[in-house]
Amino acid sequence: MNSILIRGGTVIDGSGAPGYPADLRVANGVITDIAPGLAPLPGEAVQDAAGCIVAPGFIETHTHFDGTMWWEPDLKPLAGFGATTVIMGNCGFSVAPLSDVPAVRDEVVKIFSFFEDIPEEPFRTELPWTWKTWSEYKQALTANVKVPTNYGAFVGHIALRLAVLGLEAWDRAATPDEIARMVVLLRDALDAGAMGMSSNLMDHDGSDRPVPSLQADDAEWLALAQTLAQYPGRQLQIIVDTFRAMTAPASMERLGNLFDGIDVRVQWGGVPTLEFQRDMMGIQAPLIALHEKFKQEGRDFWTGFSHVPITVTLSVQRSLIFAQSNDYVWHEVVLATTNEEKIRLLGDADWRARARTSWDNDVFDFSPFAKANAPGLLLLNSDNGVGPVRITLGEYADELGVHPSDAMAEWLIRNGLDSTVTMPAFVKDEDIVVRLLRDPYTLGNITDAGAHGQMLCGGGENILLLTDYVRERGLITIEEAIHNLTGKPAGHFCLDDRGLLQVGMRADITVFALDELRYQDMEKVYDVPDGNGGHTWRWTRSPAPVRLTLVNGEATFVNGDYTDAKPGVMVGPHGSAEAA
Repeated sequence: MNSILIRGGTVIDGSGAPGYPADLRVANGVITDIAPGLAPLPGEAVQDAAGCIVAPGFIETHTHFDGTMWWEPDLKPLAGFGATTVIMGNCGFSVAPLSDVPAVRDEVVKIFSFFEDIPEEPFRTELPWTWKTWSEYKQALTANVKVPTNYGAFVGHIALRLAVLGLEAWDRAATPDEIARMVVLLRDALDAGAMGMSSNLMDHDGSDRPVPSLQADDAEWLALAQTLAQYPGRQLQIIVDTFRAMTAPASMERLGNLFDGIDVRVQWGGVPTLEFQRDMMGIQAPLIALHEKFKQEGRDFWTGFSHVPITVTLSVQRSLIFAQSNDYVWHEVVLATTNEEKIRLLGDADWRARARTSWDNDVFDFSPFAKANAPGLLLLNSDNGVGPVRITLGEYADELGVHPSDAMAEWLIRNGLDSTVTMPAFVKDEDIVVRLLRDPYTLGNITDAGAHGQMLCGGGENILLLTDYVRERGLITIEEAIHNLTGKPAGHFCLDDRGLLQVGMRADITVFALDELRYQDMEKVYDVPDGNGGHTWRWTRSPAPVRLTLVNGEATFVNGDYTDAKPGVMVGPHGSAEAA
């Protein structure tokens, strides 16, 4: 499709400006005309947009498709929700650079599998692992993987540390020589078009070990930040602890002081948007104060946030939720390597006693297993249909006359180990969500798409800004919603040639009728390779649907159906990925 005319719609250009009626022409992947009354050219395809919004394609600002795009290159359901660009390599996790040592390379897979709930098997069987540096990874990715969205990628701080320090990255600070070697690897990635470096000051693994980036001292942080500052448009993306030890304020004070005088963009996540974090944990107020302080000082610090409430789905096949809740007894079931061993543990009297104690005394107050929360867990997804389903764990425990932990163990034994239990979504602080959506130094639409496939489906969460915040409740205008999905993140990531509807920009476009959009329920699909020639399942959802999604001028979704087109390219700040 070399030329297409989108006629009769309302153009909302992504800048936040009011929409206006106009037609829009695309030729050879670029927007060539925006004006009312454009006449079709001979042989030109025409898309009727009467009653529709014509907007830039939506940008998924925080995803983990680094591995999954190798075995799920259709990236469904993104195109059906108007998404045209994804940003991956977040949270300090990336698949490059790599060490020569097999045990260290294996650690990269284990980290993705634990922290992002992505099965290890397809990482091992579907990725070629032919690279050592990030630039070599980029060459392999762009040569072998074709997808329907554009993609940008960070290099992970954890991957850098593992590549240089090996397994000692978990345990100690780096020496000056090791820091210098990390800088060399970082430069390789930045020269090849990486978005910057991502890092992590929050996570602990299943053995309660702090992630390697938590071992970085000030000298390491300074060297990496100073390197980033030498590359225009690059940034440091970092997640901080607003759940476990709640060290986020101290972490950001430290980095704010450390980076004083260094011209580097920092995207930090961020200000919590849940009521219990505001009221019970008290973590919201100090982070709002820091956000405002950075703005007043003129710092290039952008606060990440999510408009989506956290929904926790529990699985004993793979889940970090137990360990992240300080429940290492139930985590033993996740770690068990066979279903037979999992069943044995779930039925063992000694294990059940320890599990009851863990729920009663050890888990964090905000966790799904705390006394206030466990009875409300929902038994929704039975693998074999034995049931009961659509009742709470508390109701089932009362029916059996047992502790909720015992009841969950019994339900999983009876319903199959692929069954899942869901915690109702945490209540959001809507006032702060709206405030952050309207703040010029924030980055929203953080969904974790591509990760936690048996817990959630991040793809399609973007549409809530249009259905819930605009159409149903009128909390923001449609121009504000589209700005947060398009022009604002494009500006943040310095994607100069997309994110706005202007003549000369790349034709990443979505067309939709607001009253047709639906926030779809999750559905199971069995398309994740299990490493043995079969497949396991993940959550997805049906399209919203939008009417049309164009990526670089090619239709990836049109009039209710996905196309076979895979026109996505790697993008980078100021065109760096294309130029590299």
